[in-house]
Amino acid sequence: RLGIADVLADGPLTADEVAQRVGTNPGATYRLMRALASNSVLKLRRDGRFALTRTGRALVSDNPASVAPMVMFVGHPAHREHWSNLEHSVRTGETAVSKLRGMSFFEYTDTDPELAQVFNDAMTGASSVAIESAVPAYDFSSSKLIVDVGGGHGALLAAVLRQAPDARGVLFDLPQVVAGAGATVADVASRCDIQGGSFFESVPAGGDTYLLKTVIHDWDDEQSLAILRNVRAAIAPGGKVLLFEMVLPEGAPAHLGLVLDLEMLVAAGGQERTRLEYAALLSQAGFELQRVVPTTSPLAIVEARAV
Repeated sequence: RLGIADVLADGPLTADEVAQRVGTNPGATYRLMRALASNSVLKLRRDGRFALTRTGRALVSDNPASVAPMVMFVGHPAHREHWSNLEHSVRTGETAVSKLRGMSFFEYTDTDPELAQVFNDAMTGASSVAIESAVPAYDFSSSKLIVDVGGGHGALLAAVLRQAPDARGVLFDLPQVVAGAGATVADVASRCDIQGGSFFESVPAGGDTYLLKTVIHDWDDEQSLAILRNVRAAIAPGGKVLLFEMVLPEGAPAHLGLVLDLEMLVAAGGQERTRLEYAALLSQAGFELQRVVPTTSPLAIVEARAV
């Protein structure tokens, strides 16, 4: 929010120079930047100036790989309040959001436009990283009709259609969401239909490939099964569904998904799952898990076929 990384993007500066440019107290700014340097976000040089490290560059707002939008969401006062009620979630298995707000996270963001914007920016940033890592990891050349379920503004579908020039696509999400998709899918618009609706009711029929990027992890098993069964009812014979998710390792090795799983507990009410858990869930919905395709990010592609 202060923009310290942005003003350091062009080169090292003293804390006083940074404070003057971002409008903060010089002494307090030095103390903050010194602490960041001790954690390798910045480097304190011998001449007294601070420089960005590789980690620090990930906070520059116009860096394509920036995590600044996600950090803005993680540090948002309203979301910190949710995490302050982690104890409630652990005691009850219910979200902290439902306790604090009396509604689901997505319902609450409808009432808080500022938090909604921060959250949407974070999801857009995370989506771009996911698309960069995941789309090159999978061969879409055999797909003819690709349906992106819960596809937002269509960034994933557009990237997939660019890789599969002979395929057509359908972008499907809530009507108010897909209404803003025009610019994102503009270059593939001649091969892309846009449809609005709820995946809890039905999804567009006839696709041979269905994409669900970070959809299933938002929901508990019962709700996830409802979505997957709607896909199963709509899919062409022998079609496949691709889930873009963080697939948890067995046991408890270091993995970002294990922390994100607590985010699901506190906020969304869903969960991250292991390969075996995805296999069981998909089997109940009428699919057979074929493989889990790793990518260069923590995200993986879970491939399953209709049976």
